[in-house]
Amino acid sequence: MAVSSPDLKAFLLATPFFGGLSDASLDLLVSMLVERSFDAGANVVAEGDPGRSMFIVHSGELVVTKRGDSGRAIRISTLAQGDFFGEMTLIEMQNRSATVVAQSPTVLYELTARELYACYKADIQAYVMVLQNINRELCRRLRRADNRITELLVLRAGQ
Repeated sequence: MAVSSPDLKAFLLATPFFGGLSDASLDLLVSMLVERSFDAGANVVAEGDPGRSMFIVHSGELVVTKRGDSGRAIRISTLAQGDFFGEMTLIEMQNRSATVVAQSPTVLYELTARELYACYKADIQAYVMVLQNINRELCRRLRRADNRITELLVLRAGQ
């Protein structure tokens, strides 16, 4: 179901994904969102599946895992209110890179690739701002991953 409310707009403006958008641009994007609810333990997306949408976490906690070489699920991160995920599939048009499971009852807002393209056609400035916001978040994640890799290499070298 599509959603819209002043409280939702205030919440979205406080997230990294929607930062810097004009009121009209935010209204456009809010009209494109679909609310999705998941019970604790539910798979939201699965690694390797086709992806055609991204999600913004309104409430709940989710765990992101990736399969290791042994096939075992390795915890990559935890997501909470205000975080977003699934954006990589919208940018690179590849399958899902990880599995995301709801750890508690969760409410997400979904934005599909089709709707993002409609945003591009209707409001190019909003589209560019959204992509800049996605890129900023991807850079933050890359920096964290670089730091983790460095820490692991230092630990490994010290053994």
